[in-house]
Amino acid sequence: MKIGFIGLGIMGRPMSKNLIKAGYDLCVCDIVKEAVEDVVACGAEKAATSKEVAEKSDVIITMLPNSPQVREVLTGKDGVLEGIRPGAIVVDMSSIDPNVSIELEKLVREKGAHMIDAPVSGGEPKAVDGTLSIMCGGEQEVYDKVKDILLKMGSSAVLVGKIGSGNMTKLANQIIVAVNIAAMSEAFVLATKAGVDPKNVFEAIKGGLAGSTVLNAKAPMVLNRDFKPGFRIELHIKDLNNAMNAAEAAEMDLPLTKTVLDMMNHLKEEGLEKCDHSALVRYYEEAEHVEVKPL
Repeated sequence: MKIGFIGLGIMGRPMSKNLIKAGYDLCVCDIVKEAVEDVVACGAEKAATSKEVAEKSDVIITMLPNSPQVREVLTGKDGVLEGIRPGAIVVDMSSIDPNVSIELEKLVREKGAHMIDAPVSGGEPKAVDGTLSIMCGGEQEVYDKVKDILLKMGSSAVLVGKIGSGNMTKLANQIIVAVNIAAMSEAFVLATKAGVDPKNVFEAIKGGLAGSTVLNAKAPMVLNRDFKPGFRIELHIKDLNNAMNAAEAAEMDLPLTKTVLDMMNHLKEEGLEKCDHSALVRYYEEAEHVEVKPL
């Protein structure tokens, strides 16, 4: 089986390398030449266009920043739909607007091919070690054909419903992650301002009910002042904006989501959009004139 992989960014590059390690034959494409050459050096074949990737592949995986990029790669000039073969499967692992997934699946189906949306959670570390959580939307039969491929990039792959359901689940995930990071930041700034070592607070609470994967991953980054991006603030802003759009369509308010989104937009205005989303702590630190670090 030949797999095409389009989008070799922070997440896509290690994900594609894990497929090569698993023995799959890969054809890759990206606008960043250095990223392509890196994956080609690991054994992939280089394609000049998304159309060429589709012409050569049974399964085409896309891992791109947002809805406009996915739409362009699939439907634009020299895009996937110009080269896709009947019976091929598009697996969009980008985090995009669920309504765009539904729209694009119809266009893929018109070509006699299939599509599922399969966004991921776990950030760069889990992309590297192949333990991403993958949330899928689409037909059971199509999902079954690509499940083994997905499990070479993730430790779990769950079909949650029809097309678009994967991205709706990802939005739910991103809301929970964002609010967790905000709560952690608020709590650690409070402890620091009260003269309690935040490192000791982390050690004391991580095994209790407040403990979480988010806390374990992000607290050490805050304490070490390491905001190198595993997941950038600007990408989380994108996801929360998509969540707000989905909520508007459902005629629902998301007060916590809106609050955290406003905080992230404030940090973006200060030039911190490329930082890891754990840098949300900077919003509270600014307000209270403290820095969260071991005392």
